[in-house]
Amino acid sequence: MLEKTGERLLEYAPNLLFALILAVLGFIVIKLAIVMLKKALGRSRLDPIAASFLISLLRAVLYVILGVMILSQLKVPMSSIVAALGTAGLAIGLAMKDSLSNVAGGFILMFNRPFKAGDFVEINGSEGTVDQITILYTKLLTTDNKAVLIPNGTVASATITNYTQEELRRLEMKFSVSYDSDVKTALSLLIKCAEDSPLSLDTPEQPAARVCAYEDSCVKLMLRVWVRSESYWELFYRLNESIRDAFDRSGISIPFPQADIHITRSS
Repeated sequence: MLEKTGERLLEYAPNLLFALILAVLGFIVIKLAIVMLKKALGRSRLDPIAASFLISLLRAVLYVILGVMILSQLKVPMSSIVAALGTAGLAIGLAMKDSLSNVAGGFILMFNRPFKAGDFVEINGSEGTVDQITILYTKLLTTDNKAVLIPNGTVASATITNYTQEELRRLEMKFSVSYDSDVKTALSLLIKCAEDSPLSLDTPEQPAARVCAYEDSCVKLMLRVWVRSESYWELFYRLNESIRDAFDRSGISIPFPQADIHITRSS
């Protein structure tokens, strides 16, 4: 038995050696192919999100092909390989149905393209800048640089708010002034501060300010101004600062919540 086993090992040794060489060369070739593909896609006009998804998908496919080639080199019958792949595919499909739905969700995102790399979006309550889409997950980077990974299946079926897809956005800001203040002066100051900012736009509409509500202790004013999407927050902060200074110079008071209490004495 030992002699027969030794003879079989000697006969099988070249196959093992060639399979090992094939595995090493295959890994090297796959890595080189992925690097070359990244460079090619980087020079193309393809969206980085789509590029990252295609690279992840191609890497998985190449490794599967390499595995089949190694098994074939080891003289495993092709019928057995196909049967094993089919059985494994069925078992993996049942065990990883959620993961497969994420892969399908990735394809849906590629075709529908609700966002692109660099867009600031909100998905299921998570906000961030779109960084990449892998086979299973969509990666967002929050404003404080935390990575949020959302399954592609969830993203494909979720309500997505894209804050930067359109070139222009309308900034709406609300301010409170006391009932003793001159409301007309306050409205004119809001418009002037918006018009004086180089980030505000006159189209599609000029800056406008109106009274929007009368509350218990204040009058609510609303300022509406159009701005480029990339300058939205910068204009928001600038207007908050300039309007407060303008109100202080003009004697427009911003009230604190207050209530009038009437005490009656019973005889």
